[in-house]
Amino acid sequence: MRFAVTEVEVGPFLVDLTTGRILRDGIELGLRPQAFRVFKTLIENRGQYIDHNHMIEQAWDGTVVSRHTVDVTVAELKKALQEFSSWISHRPKLGYRLDVPKSDDLVRKGWHFWNQRTRQGFEKALESFQAATIQDGSDFRAYEGLAASYLTLATYCMQPPRELYPLFKDAHSRASALAGMTPELRCHYGHALHMFERKFDEAEAALLQAERDKPALTRIYQLLAMLYICTGRFDDALQAVAKGYKVDPLWPPLPAVEISVRFFARDYEGAVQCGRNSIELHPYVHIGRGFYAQALEYSGRVDDALRQYRMGYMMSPGLTWLHVLETACLYKIGRKSEAARTIKQIEELRKTEYVDAYCLALAYDAFGARDRAFEELERAKEENSINLSLLAIDPRMDPLREDIRFERIRNGLFDEALFLSPSDSLQKLSTRA
Repeated sequence: MRFAVTEVEVGPFLVDLTTGRILRDGIELGLRPQAFRVFKTLIENRGQYIDHNHMIEQAWDGTVVSRHTVDVTVAELKKALQEFSSWISHRPKLGYRLDVPKSDDLVRKGWHFWNQRTRQGFEKALESFQAATIQDGSDFRAYEGLAASYLTLATYCMQPPRELYPLFKDAHSRASALAGMTPELRCHYGHALHMFERKFDEAEAALLQAERDKPALTRIYQLLAMLYICTGRFDDALQAVAKGYKVDPLWPPLPAVEISVRFFARDYEGAVQCGRNSIELHPYVHIGRGFYAQALEYSGRVDDALRQYRMGYMMSPGLTWLHVLETACLYKIGRKSEAARTIKQIEELRKTEYVDAYCLALAYDAFGARDRAFEELERAKEENSINLSLLAIDPRMDPLREDIRFERIRNGLFDEALFLSPSDSLQKLSTRA
């Protein structure tokens, strides 16, 4: 028995050919029925030109309408497709045609790997997006995927931020040159200003503009909350999280971000409760498990914290900072020999993998090695650790604040950084791989 296909994917759009519903990122476009019938006709004849007569026959069921009516309806459809409107082309003597880039399958594959949210997943995503740029250099989504992958590898402390930032900027500029500054690309831009450059005012302006442009984009509220944490605006951060929940109550990163809001606001019990909810809803969001572990540790549930650190690192070995914080936790509870063995393993790992120096500073201070902790903080500055954006409000740094060296490091954070060129960065990443 053969079943008719009722749903098809056209780029980021899920199209139900029976009901006329079109979803993008789970949100319905609300296209007028006649415009949908035009879209359906183009989909069913993908890659072929549809002339005026053929379009009337299929999309208007043979009812005679003017060429102007057809043109206006297609224009309405193109407006609804926004940055993907260029996929519908027109030639006066031939008609209209829908062309989905040949790179579409590679772009889908890239986002599939990206959504695994592991280092291996992000690196496989990069391979797919890079292949997509080769197959079709005009598909902005391939460059958008590259930008998102570089940004996330850095913000998850999986690869060196200083090396990844120029790669991000190059990919992002290519994507925006092809598609304009879409709300999604503006989100990436604002987040990069926050995490890499610590330009908090400019980052907030970019994210708020993205919200005005596309308030249904849940990621905006996640990134705004993260930004407000770093500036100590915890109430604003919680309001941003609440807005995100209204848009999509099951958006996986939101509970993890809420944990961090409460943790950095020093509401450790509230953070623990959010952690339980996060694990229940999204047990495979590894970074949320890491935030939960810190909340448990600072609320005195150290054994539970150790289990969460270890489980998170086991699930996602690319999150080396979880292993580092686990080591600090071991030392605090008197398991010093075990902690010493683990820190030696981490230092060996550091020879071949990126290990965030900011978290190592926390570990060495827990060991009582204050001078070594400040050496690591200086190194974090050199590597442009994304965690430096938290320095002003981070409760984990409280033991170091009384030292004059802490204020010197903090005051120097907003100097203009020198970054490697994209070609040098690519060469280093290839060597490491």
